[in-house]
Amino acid sequence: MSGQPLRDLPGPGTETTIRPCVPGDEEALALLGAATFLETFAGILDGGDILAHCRSQHAAAVYAGWLARDDADVWVAQTAVGAAPVGYAVLTPAALPVPDPQPDDLELKRIYLLHRFHGGGLGARLMQAAIDVARERGSRRLLLGVYAKNERALAFYARCGFARLGERRFRVGANEYEDAVLGLPLHA
Repeated sequence: MSGQPLRDLPGPGTETTIRPCVPGDEEALALLGAATFLETFAGILDGGDILAHCRSQHAAAVYAGWLARDDADVWVAQTAVGAAPVGYAVLTPAALPVPDPQPDDLELKRIYLLHRFHGGGLGARLMQAAIDVARERGSRRLLLGVYAKNERALAFYARCGFARLGERRFRVGANEYEDAVLGLPLHA
């Protein structure tokens, strides 16, 4: 894990900080991951699929695995008062289908915020943390996959400079959904 805590900035009704995660944060990340996934996709994807996905893909063991890896970085955004987790991001080596995979590609595996914290710049701060570390590692491109019908997320990624490179099928529970695969060139 690399990086230092980022400075406090006002959020919607509260101050927030972002810090690199450490072993021991996996339980909080699992709860936050499940909460943000459910909050984002309830009423859009099948409820049973969402719950199955949260049980398997947002289990504490998944986050503990990332925290134990030298090639992964995880950040948590939390309230300055009480340190309640409200968002997070995960950066790993890329494992996405792109027409021209590069050995130094990195993937923004996850970036989520509780809805109450959307629109206050916290998502951009999490994104910048991932971009900074990707550049520090010498990556020339940051990739991510996003549900192809998640217009809010697609607009956010477009504002950050990401462009569509392709698509993939993404399993959530018993069903597969169409994801857009996006890339951001990282120039020094």
